[in-house]
Amino acid sequence: MQRLRTTLFALLAALSLGALAQEATIRKNLAERLPNLPKIDEISKAAMPGLFEVRVNGSDIFYTDPQGNFLIQGALIDTRLRIDLTEQRINKLSAIAFGDLPLKDAFTLVRGNGKRVMAVFEDPNCGFCKRFERDLAKVDDVTVHFFLYPILGADSVEKSRNIWCAKDKGKAWTDWMLLDIPPADAKCDSTALERNVAFGRKARINGTPTTIFADGTRVPGAIDTARIEKLLTDAKP
Repeated sequence: MQRLRTTLFALLAALSLGALAQEATIRKNLAERLPNLPKIDEISKAAMPGLFEVRVNGSDIFYTDPQGNFLIQGALIDTRLRIDLTEQRINKLSAIAFGDLPLKDAFTLVRGNGKRVMAVFEDPNCGFCKRFERDLAKVDDVTVHFFLYPILGADSVEKSRNIWCAKDKGKAWTDWMLLDIPPADAKCDSTALERNVAFGRKARINGTPTTIFADGTRVPGAIDTARIEKLLTDAKP
C-alpha cells in the first residue's frame, strides 16, 4: 500500500510539473511573438482536447495550442450540448455579486409581489435600452433596481441628472423610456451618477443595457421578455 501511495504521489508530481512546463511554454511563445497581447492572467485546459484557454484583461478569452503557435479568438461551442462554452465562461468570470451592488445609488421599481430581483445599468439615450424597457415592462412580480449610467455623452448626463433629481424617479424614467416624454429640468445632489460610472468602469460594464440577476449573472445587451423571465427563474441568490 505504501509503495502504491508513493507511486501515485510521484505520478501526480510529474503531471503537475508537466502542466507548469506547458503553461511556461505557452506564456513564453505568446509573449515573444505577440508583444501587444495584454498580460496573461491565466492559462488552463479548455474543454476541447489539445486546446488551452488564455485569459487576459480579467475576462477576455483566447484559445491556443500546446506550443502557443496559434491563437484563436471566438466562441467555443459544445455541439453535443449546444452550449456556447466561451459565453458561459465569460459570464462566470464577469459575474457581480448582487450584494456588492451600491443600491443606494439606484432607484427602485416594484411590480406585483416584487419577490424576484434584478438590477440594470442603462443610459437614457441608449436605443437598445428603450427596446429592453418595453420588454421589461411586461415582467411582473419583480423588483428592479435601476442604475443611471450616462456614458453616451453630455446629454445623457443631463437627462440622467433630471431623472435622478425628479420627485418621482420611476415615473420620470418610464415616461422618457416608454413614452418619449423628456424629464423636466431638476437639480439636486447627483454625485450618485458619477459613482455609478466609476463602479461600472471598475466592473467593466462597457455597454448598456447590462443586467445583473440575483445569482450574479451578468447579461449585456437588450434581451426579450422570455429570456428575462427565464433568468429571473433560474437565479438563486
